[in-house]
Amino acid sequence: MIFAVTASLLGFLALSIPVGIVLFLLGIGVDQFFTPFPLLRGLGQVVWSSSNSSTLIAIPFFVLLGEILVRGGIAEKTYEALDKWFSWLPGGLIHANIGTATMFSATSGSSVATAATVATVAMPQAEKLGYDPKLFSGAIAAGGTLGIMIPPSINLIVYGFLTETSIPRLFLAGLVPGLVMAVAFMLVTVVLCKIKPSLGGQSRSFTWSERIGSLRHLIPILILFIAVIGSIYAGWATPTESAAIGVVIAMLIAAFNRGVSNDMIKMCLVGTVRITAMIMLVIIGAYFLNFTLTAAGMGRELKDLLTGLNFSPMGTLMVVVALYIVLGFFIETLSLMVATIPIIVPIMTGMGFDKVWFGILLIVLIEMALITPPVGLNLYVVQGARKSGRISEVMLGTIPFVLVMMAMIVGLIFLPQLALFLPDYL
Repeated sequence: MIFAVTASLLGFLALSIPVGIVLFLLGIGVDQFFTPFPLLRGLGQVVWSSSNSSTLIAIPFFVLLGEILVRGGIAEKTYEALDKWFSWLPGGLIHANIGTATMFSATSGSSVATAATVATVAMPQAEKLGYDPKLFSGAIAAGGTLGIMIPPSINLIVYGFLTETSIPRLFLAGLVPGLVMAVAFMLVTVVLCKIKPSLGGQSRSFTWSERIGSLRHLIPILILFIAVIGSIYAGWATPTESAAIGVVIAMLIAAFNRGVSNDMIKMCLVGTVRITAMIMLVIIGAYFLNFTLTAAGMGRELKDLLTGLNFSPMGTLMVVVALYIVLGFFIETLSLMVATIPIIVPIMTGMGFDKVWFGILLIVLIEMALITPPVGLNLYVVQGARKSGRISEVMLGTIPFVLVMMAMIVGLIFLPQLALFLPDYL
């Protein structure tokens, strides 16, 4: 059954069938061929129970928050401010790409939205200033992945919902690894541009008065981060309520910057509905598939397969990491999470691994999937913003940053406190 379901999943995806529909088709197939029970009769109850959760309301709010930041003109001003502060480093504007992605990760919650935001603002500057298109675009794609690590994160909300794990603890656990990776991305850029200066484009400098004056454009993002994350840890709001607070504040900031109009509001709402509908279709489809797989005994088969290897817990962890790396090449990230988490996480926690720690390790693996071909979404988002050149350039540009993520995976395995220090301490 494991082979049949995996082969069917890859086959359907190769036909370009939407992922949510694929999950429903697989669930129906499992019902028809691998179990005698009429599981399809439970579809209505599965759809209702999987979507009837107040936790999931945070998803459209965080998506809307990101839409407001992009369409309200806040993103462009943030990028210009960070450009003035980072342009003196080897690599110049590439650091502004990573810095802007990091700041928007702290408010957006979506990697694709973060990558699209930075790419839209940054790409016109790349050709004008003579940057290497591979490294420049690769840095944007990699920086965008921080959107699902640095809180708030839609993917962490989904993980917490599926595993019944504290979302505030997950948010805290993702903060340090996310910031460490952002700094590592910048260090890799510095090293590469020192070795080959032509990668970094023209060197530019700004006066201290210009830099200090630009700080006012960073204040809105800081206010948003404090409001969204601070309200959670102060005990004033749940993650869902804090997302709603963030939307209100973002709209006020956009109005203050004269970025609000009827067209802007319409585009924000339409974009939010489209993205949220896609996410919910995937979640509901995955719940139905997991329902049929559980009834058919897939969880038991997979557990027997992993335990039958007679590996130690660390050996089993290595197998799971390798499995996610391979699946990440072919399966869209959110689909990969919701299709595997209900099966893999109980096995890993049964072997003594912490659910919060494993969630952060999983997010790093998902980040790699976002920038590895052929299904890496951020690669296509950045290529779409480039409007010229080949997507292979973006793929090559992400290689140094993939290596950083692999180093982070090793770091989390051998130094779990990298993720657990803040949630345990606070």
